[in-house]
Amino acid sequence: MISRSTDEFTRERSNDLQRVFRNFDPNLHTQARAQEYVRALNAAKLDKIFAKPFLAAMSGHIDGISAMAKSPRHLKSIFSGSMDGDIRLWDIAARRTVQQFPGHRGAVRGLTVSTDGERLISCGDDCTVRLWDIPVAGIGDSSDGSENVQKPLATYVGKNSFRAVDYQWDSNVFATGGAQVDIWDHDRSEPINSFAWGSDTVISIRFNPAEKDIVATTASDRSIVLYDLRMASPLNKLIMQTRNNAIAWNPREPMNFTAANEDCNCYSYDMRRMNISTCVHQDHVSAVMDIDYSPSGREFVTGSYDRTVRIFPYNAGHSREIYHTKRMQRVFCVKFSGDATYVLSGSDDTNIRLWKAKASEQLGVLLPRERKRHEYLDAVKERFKHLPEIKRIERHRHLPKPIYKAALLRHTVNTAAKKKENRKRAHSAPGSVVTAPLRKRRIVAELE
Repeated sequence: MISRSTDEFTRERSNDLQRVFRNFDPNLHTQARAQEYVRALNAAKLDKIFAKPFLAAMSGHIDGISAMAKSPRHLKSIFSGSMDGDIRLWDIAARRTVQQFPGHRGAVRGLTVSTDGERLISCGDDCTVRLWDIPVAGIGDSSDGSENVQKPLATYVGKNSFRAVDYQWDSNVFATGGAQVDIWDHDRSEPINSFAWGSDTVISIRFNPAEKDIVATTASDRSIVLYDLRMASPLNKLIMQTRNNAIAWNPREPMNFTAANEDCNCYSYDMRRMNISTCVHQDHVSAVMDIDYSPSGREFVTGSYDRTVRIFPYNAGHSREIYHTKRMQRVFCVKFSGDATYVLSGSDDTNIRLWKAKASEQLGVLLPRERKRHEYLDAVKERFKHLPEIKRIERHRHLPKPIYKAALLRHTVNTAAKKKENRKRAHSAPGSVVTAPLRKRRIVAELE
């Protein structure tokens, strides 16, 4: 007697729907490619219809947001500091303030959380660095955030204001940037080491996620400097044409980093070969103020003075997404969430905004067949992305009129410069006109 299981013939989560068996022989499906192209085209159109990236605006600060930091242990928590010295811990899921950390008398310029998620370091214009304890119980508390006021565990006083701070991986050591680079320990009131290469102000500082003794800084003298804590002198110094406002390491390729520049572009470098950038990321029309990599290392988010947030692939010259609202002002800080699902931006209008990393992504719990459907449509769009109609739909973005006109003007200026260069080369002696590529043109000098 032949016995067959009913599970082999019914769909999952169903007792009466019959499973459909298909023969994938290409000889039986002569129009399969045309059908998949139509599916890819419809999927690209539906992505535009369902693209609603903005989720919420969290208000509570009374001045512009100047710094943000995320906890490596809690996905739904974010720290923010404002120009009036107020520091808050936010519950992203509930969209409310959980904890407040008062104490700074000036703008908060830097925030960082230890790798164990138990300590918070803040620095600001009042020439102090403050160490805070992060209460785990406070994240799930339902009381009003104004009642949960935290006091600093320690205060470190410097001679000059501090502009940036960052924790060393799996250590009690942290670095601050200001008039110089200072290396601190929790248990000491004075820096354990100091570095200086020039007399200009250090704007941002970041420890390497793999080589924990290597730290990268950007300064107001248009430089990018690499320091090694094991050595008494800096490693390398790169001077560019314009100033770099922020720097971020790629967590999956820790030899690479990206700098956010004043000339509206971002520049990616390999620390082993810094005489030329690996990629130039351009689309912004004003200075790029902050940058943060996704935990996957495949893309990064930038915030700009032109009041927009953009998401770039790590190896692409143009952004794949641009976010903006009518009320959002100049963006000073941006962060990816710990699971790379959300993007947070802090702007001059005192609000922290929550965005989806993928504008048309369906959030929530997905059924197995829904998840397979999304994966199939993503694969089909990837297969036909080079075709003109799908490429046009994928690239189209609605931009505010000032940004659209500024981008059009930049395109006109760049086109005119290229025409002038081509004419000069055509009417000169062979080899007399040598023009460096853009990846090398922005570098003024490299010092070792």
